[in-house]
Amino acid sequence: MSKKQIENEKLRLIVFDSAYELGQKIDKKLLDMYGIDDNDYTFIVPIKQNFFEDGHMKIEIKETVRGKDLFFLTDIGNYSIEYKMHGFINHTSPNDLMMQLKDGIGACNCHASSINIVMPLLYAGRQHRRQTRENLMCGMNLHELDNISRIKSFITFDAHDQGVEHAVHNMEFDNFYATEIILNEFINNLPKETIENIEFIAPDTGATGRRTVYLNSFASPYITRGAGSFIKQRDYNTLVDGKYPIVAHDYCGTANLEGKTAIVIDDMISSGGSMLDVIDELRKRNVKKVYVIATYALFTKGIDMFDKYYQTGLLDAVYTTNLSYIPEEYTKKEWLKVCDCSDLVANVIYSIHNDKSISELMTDKSGPIRLLNKKFGG
Repeated sequence: MSKKQIENEKLRLIVFDSAYELGQKIDKKLLDMYGIDDNDYTFIVPIKQNFFEDGHMKIEIKETVRGKDLFFLTDIGNYSIEYKMHGFINHTSPNDLMMQLKDGIGACNCHASSINIVMPLLYAGRQHRRQTRENLMCGMNLHELDNISRIKSFITFDAHDQGVEHAVHNMEFDNFYATEIILNEFINNLPKETIENIEFIAPDTGATGRRTVYLNSFASPYITRGAGSFIKQRDYNTLVDGKYPIVAHDYCGTANLEGKTAIVIDDMISSGGSMLDVIDELRKRNVKKVYVIATYALFTKGIDMFDKYYQTGLLDAVYTTNLSYIPEEYTKKEWLKVCDCSDLVANVIYSIHNDKSISELMTDKSGPIRLLNKKFGG
């Protein structure tokens, strides 16, 4: 890419502190894709992120973005950023980071050619349908962004419910999956005897769709596979931490799980209590190994119990992604496999910016099958 072409390139990234590490990796991938080897060049626009002691915040754009095609990158799940308010040290919440995004959009909305939002972990994604007298926060927030004129697209990954896209009519809503990235690493890490007799498990009825995608991604003649799911029984007379406690897990699927490798599929691990209950139920059925795959490993109550399950042989590994914040000390755990999705995000940004088709990025799921056939076919 010539110097003049670089100067005329309109792609720019607005990377908030919440997504700093992922943003740096995406920037490097994009530089490689454009063939830019100038060490001083970056697609990232310098910004100043101010938190005031009264609780307000302000974003300042430190470089012109007039006529640029902007991609805002934020991780609303990053709770590690601290700020002081009335003398107290607070940690950023999804609400803080959502307001920060809107403030950043407002700072350059009149100048940018177009604005695109990359929010891997969807804000209020689990508040997607009304069960009682409650607000549909996810849809309401998307609808608000949809009415900002220069927002061209909203990009997320593994939305809890794809149906939230019906809240928008003006901007594009694109939902991508890290399935192939996770499975490629999973397949490369494990020997044939571990994955030749697999049972794909949905921890609840809401995860059956994801489980089926993973099941079909193993449609290789060299693999014996099956599927099952758990149904949660809850106590609706009691409310604990905002949730009705689970009193039992009923299993529906292959009658005999003895000796099988169980892979439990979900979009996220929150506190992890329910996931550990599923592992207990699987171990009662004498499975040989248990792996958990979740796009987002939030671990809202820490990882001590997961560590204990690994040390006692109940859990073999958890596969997740770097699409949302994971403390560095967690990533050093032998059982936690964090799959890098920066290449996928960079390809999405590159394709949308250059008006290229994104269909293959959204729908092609043939990679794991090809990898299985290559690894075990010989």
